[in-house]
Amino acid sequence: MAQYSDKSRLVTLLLLIFLGGFGAHRFYAGKFGTAVLFIITFGGLGIWWLIDLVMVCVGSFTDIHGRPIFKWTEDGSV
Repeated sequence: MAQYSDKSRLVTLLLLIFLGGFGAHRFYAGKFGTAVLFIITFGGLGIWWLIDLVMVCVGSFTDIHGRPIFKWTEDGSV
């Protein structure tokens, strides 16, 4: 089992910044249930969005399997 997620932290961060209100970063991480809640609550009125921003920046945001999305690029990318 991999220690870190195969998802990219850069992609997660960009999705959060540009499409965060739609929970795109959570859909990308596989967290479909919380992504829908993110949409319904408008990112927890911005508080949840800010918390996710900090978590992504420090590398503690996790995917659906609980693995940290830590690497800035996906495996096999240039």
